[in-house]
Amino acid sequence: MTETKSRAGDVMPQPLEQAANPGAEVKSAMAGFLNAFNGFQSDVKKSLQQQEERLTMLDRKQMTYARPVLSAHAELDVPHKKAFGAYLRSGDDDGLRGLVLEGKAMSTAVAADGGYLVDPQTADSIRSMLVSTSSLRAIANVVQVEATSFDVLVDRSEVGAGWATEAAATTETATPLIERISIPLHELSAMPKASQRLLDDSAFDVEGWLAGKIATRFIRAEASAFINGDGVDKPKGFLQATKVANGSWTWGNLGYIPTGAAADFATTDAVDCIISLVYALGADYRANAAFVMNSKTSGAVRKMKDADGRFMWSDGLAAGEPARLMGYPVLICEDMPDIAANAYAIAFGDFNAGYTIAERPDLRILRDPFSAKPNVLFYASKRVGGDVTDFAAIKLLKIAVS
Repeated sequence: MTETKSRAGDVMPQPLEQAANPGAEVKSAMAGFLNAFNGFQSDVKKSLQQQEERLTMLDRKQMTYARPVLSAHAELDVPHKKAFGAYLRSGDDDGLRGLVLEGKAMSTAVAADGGYLVDPQTADSIRSMLVSTSSLRAIANVVQVEATSFDVLVDRSEVGAGWATEAAATTETATPLIERISIPLHELSAMPKASQRLLDDSAFDVEGWLAGKIATRFIRAEASAFINGDGVDKPKGFLQATKVANGSWTWGNLGYIPTGAAADFATTDAVDCIISLVYALGADYRANAAFVMNSKTSGAVRKMKDADGRFMWSDGLAAGEPARLMGYPVLICEDMPDIAANAYAIAFGDFNAGYTIAERPDLRILRDPFSAKPNVLFYASKRVGGDVTDFAAIKLLKIAVS
């Protein structure tokens, strides 16, 4: 038997079977994996906890100070609105000079004299008030132009025609005539004022006030000019055209139908003149025709009855729907003449074809803090014109025997 000896401090080598044991290596590797996984899990928990604390802090701040919810899109008009408000209140134009005006919102460049275009929101409010209140705009043809005048080409004749045979020569027929009507644009202006102290008050809605004052001034001026304007520095009203009896009507004139009485409607069969007025208009125009009269005339007309005692006037069935006379809408325009001798109190026709309103789409405002101190003047202007473009599309009712 052999005796194994070792010296003190020497490490005895392990047996070969123990050194090659795979279970120990797996156990060691598994312990290292678990340690690494525990570290990763701890890092994830720490990160989630920090994120939750941050969200809680933001939520508390928003609820504490009642902050509004962030918008998903930027309000593009806000910078211009603020700069325009600063210009109106104090004359500070630095904000407006630094803005880049988009072509789709502004169609006229800023002039060097200090004038600036009204911001889109204010201009839209003025335009909507004009359309809803200015009488003839509701039924006339309104066009937007970028020039100083608007030309309308009217084909007022027909091409000649005739029956032809197989062997006979074809003869020359009549050639159509084209009429050119030019509508110049005139400047319409308003100049309201406000004290500087009122403008300095932050609670004062200067833009809303300015829009209302300008719209009121423009409405009154346009409503009168589209009917009675003489065409000198203002639109030409349709009542300024030459008027002749409808039986002798020619192009360039407006035909009229008499009422049969000197200063009023006829005492018997008063509605007959209304019927004659309707059928004096061509059938092509009657489809889109409307009556135009003032309130006093409408009060007299709505009393008329037919032979069976039925009223010829009928009120609109829905809110905002105009009243109707013989089935045609009635536009109440206070600038129409009252019932009097030789007055043209009622107009009937297709005004979309017969009368054209041309206007520039921009509105200019110039702030003047010097001319009327301590008040500030706001000079607003726009360009608009109007004239008859189809003399066959409008007929008039004259208060006369013939």
